[in-house]
Amino acid sequence: MKQEHEEINKWIELYSESLLNRALSMVRDKEDAMDLVQEVFISATAAYRTFERKSTPLTWLLNILKNKIADFYRHKYRKPETVNMPEFFDHTGSWKDDSILHEWSQNFDEPDEQKALMNTLDKCLNHLPSQWQVTVKLYYLEEKKAKEVCQELDITTTNLWKILQRSRMQLRKCIELNWFDKL
Repeated sequence: MKQEHEEINKWIELYSESLLNRALSMVRDKEDAMDLVQEVFISATAAYRTFERKSTPLTWLLNILKNKIADFYRHKYRKPETVNMPEFFDHTGSWKDDSILHEWSQNFDEPDEQKALMNTLDKCLNHLPSQWQVTVKLYYLEEKKAKEVCQELDITTTNLWKILQRSRMQLRKCIELNWFDKL
């Protein structure tokens, strides 16, 4: 028993930062991320004897974190935030502004331009509703398949495509306002 606690304490020292960074990449709020990491270590302590050592402790803890994040967002989906985007859709659900569908002419070859764009994209991602944010991160940043994202978030494929479409439009508008307009 003492050995278990010593090893868990060692894991806390060694892996807390990695787990927190991972959690922060998936949830918008630092306190939520910290709570998730704490839950990981609580679960790891409870399930310590089931750890078969077929993977590294960090891999095992990251898998627990992945499940905790999925639970976190399932809970949020069951209690969704109200999202109203009248700047994109009219009362029938049709696009109001076709200008957001036009091509960007900016060249992104320069490293400084790429970095500035990525910083703006990151800020814009943080302005998405939390349900949309995790969906975009899972699908585009983690490159998970649609079926996998739907299973993890417990949503339908139709809902996934609607969330991704609306997220792209909101991100594009945000980038145009916060990056292109500042060039």
